[in-house]
Amino acid sequence: MGANITIVARSQERLDAAKDKIYSEIKNSEQRILTFSADISIDNNLKDLIIEAKKKGAGGPKITVLINCAGASVCSCFEDTSMEDFKEKMLNVNFLGSINMTQAVVPLMKKRKHGHIAFVSSLAGLIGIYGYSAYSGSKFAVLGAAQALQMEVKTYNISITVSFPPDTDTPGFAEEMKNKPIETIRISESAGLYSAEDVAKQTLNDILNKKFMSTIGFDGLMLCTACSATMPTNSYFELLVQIFTMGILRLASFVYLKQCDHTIKKCARDKEMESKKTLQNE
Repeated sequence: MGANITIVARSQERLDAAKDKIYSEIKNSEQRILTFSADISIDNNLKDLIIEAKKKGAGGPKITVLINCAGASVCSCFEDTSMEDFKEKMLNVNFLGSINMTQAVVPLMKKRKHGHIAFVSSLAGLIGIYGYSAYSGSKFAVLGAAQALQMEVKTYNISITVSFPPDTDTPGFAEEMKNKPIETIRISESAGLYSAEDVAKQTLNDILNKKFMSTIGFDGLMLCTACSATMPTNSYFELLVQIFTMGILRLASFVYLKQCDHTIKKCARDKEMESKKTLQNE
């Protein structure tokens, strides 16, 4: 779309690879792609990083869009999830990382009275799923902070978008699948697996259209609508759809949760039968 882009991540090697990829897609030779190596979950110098990015950009670029998509996933039963996983891997990265970067950018957007800020949550940030106690907790926190921030910055013509993607085909998802409980796999598989490109395009489109809730797929649409009672909206049509479908979607959510309970019980029975077979063979 012709924008100057700054990307921030920990690994300089991966940043360089991403930079080369982005340069292969640019519209014109005047576009600038900047990279900064930083751990946003602990880095206290992000404001200095933003200032440096503005100086190095062509003509001192204005920060129009901030997309907070740094994140990780830990999927395991509650008692098997360490406090390090809860705090260091989930809260610090998924929640505080987004907060740190947003605090560095919001004052500049307020001064200009324009901007878009996006947070990437998850469908697991709308509904708690077996095995996702740490992950869901951090993603629910993102939503709460985003709702409060929207109230603060709306008068400055700054829009907030929260993306709730389903399972997305990324290296992170592949890593997560290595240790994911069978219960979580069976519950999640009904929503399908989406490409990162499709999720990114939908998210960007919703950011530019100032939608507060962004998702993709029928399951995502139903869940966002069912959980929309206190969510901001900039479309009266969207509001009417939510009003007239809320009742039936509450029933659909109840049925879905009952299906989850059935899946978990079935997995427990399967494990018990497998254990008995093992004992008999011994």
